[in-house]
Amino acid sequence: MATVTVGLVFGGSSGEHEVSIRSAQAIARALASGANATKYAVQPVYIRKDGVWLAGPEAEAVLAAGLPPQEASSASVSTPRLRLPQFEGVDAIDIWFPVLHGPNGEDGTVQGIFTLMQQPYVGSGVLGSAVGMDKIAMKTAFAQVGLPQVNYLAVSRAEVWSNPCVFPKLGDRIEAELGYPCFVKPANLGSSVGIAKATSRKELEAALDSAASYDRRIIVETGVVAREVECAVLGNDHPRASLLGEIAFQSDFYDYETKYTSGQSQHTIPANLPEDVSRRIQEMAVTAFQAVDAAGISRVDFFYVEATGEVLINEINTLPGFTATSMYPMMWEASGVSFEELVDRLIELGFERTGKEGSGE
Repeated sequence: MATVTVGLVFGGSSGEHEVSIRSAQAIARALASGANATKYAVQPVYIRKDGVWLAGPEAEAVLAAGLPPQEASSASVSTPRLRLPQFEGVDAIDIWFPVLHGPNGEDGTVQGIFTLMQQPYVGSGVLGSAVGMDKIAMKTAFAQVGLPQVNYLAVSRAEVWSNPCVFPKLGDRIEAELGYPCFVKPANLGSSVGIAKATSRKELEAALDSAASYDRRIIVETGVVAREVECAVLGNDHPRASLLGEIAFQSDFYDYETKYTSGQSQHTIPANLPEDVSRRIQEMAVTAFQAVDAAGISRVDFFYVEATGEVLINEINTLPGFTATSMYPMMWEASGVSFEELVDRLIELGFERTGKEGSGE
C-alpha cells in the first residue's frame, strides 16, 4: 500500500500560535507510531505569525523545538504570494491536517484554500468552521434546533465605540435583560482570549471596550453557577459522542491562563454525572455538531446546573486543542480510542468527506 503524505499545518496568525505547535507535535508523534508509521508520511508545514507558509527544514525545526523561531517575523520577507501554500513539495501532499486554533485557522479561511485546491483535509468545511467560530452565528444555529442556552445579547463594535448618548443605552439594555454577573466575549477569538466577567457598570463598560478592540462582533452572556462539562464528537454524517469530561478551576472562568497553565485546572474523565444527564449531554453534542454542519472533529462544551438538573450548551469548538493532555483526545482515550487510532480515523474521515481515496498517488 502506498504511503499517504499528510500536510500537517500548524502555527498561524492567531493568539494560539504556540498551542498549535504543541498540538502538531503530538499529532506528528502519533502518525509516526504503531501501524501509522508505515501508513503515513508527515510533511510539516509551518505558518509564521505574519502568515507566511514554510515547509522543509524550517518547518521541521519549529516542530522539533516546539516553539516559534526566535527572530522577529518583521525581519523576514512577507508578501501576499508567500501567504499561500506555494512551497516546494506541495503537490506531494495527499491530505491536509490543519492544527490551527483561532482566527485564520478554524474559521473557514484555510479550509477555503484547501477547497479551492480541490484537496481533502481533516475537519469541518468552510461553513461548519465559520459558524463554529463565530459565537453569535453558532448560538443562532443552536437556537434553531432547540438547544437550551444561557441568555445572551449580540453587540457590535459600532455600538460600543459610539457617541456618548448611545453607549449608556447599551449598558442599560444589558443590565435590564441580562443583569450581573455577565460575561463579555469577542465573537471570533478562541481560548478565552479577550473574555471578561462584569459585576458592575464600570466593569461592564471596560469589558465591552476591551472586547471591541479584538472583534467587531461581541456577545454578552448571563453568568450561571454550573459545572462545566465537555463532550468529544467524531464522525461525518453519522457522528458519535465520547464519554464526558469535567473541568474544575478556582478562577472566575476558564480563561487562557487557567487553560494553559499546569495545575490551574483539574480534569475528570469520565465526568461523575447521573446516567440520564450524561446521555442527554451526548445527544445534545451530536445535535450541535450537526446544527453547524461540523465534520470529523469537534468538542462541545456545556453547563450543568446541578441544583435544577438543567443542561445548557455553551459552545462548539471545531478544531480543539490536540496535545496529549487536551480534553478531546483524553475523552476518546477513556472511550477506548487511542491517540494513534484517533488521528488515523480523522484522516480517514477527511478522505471520506471529499470522496477521495488515500492512495498516496
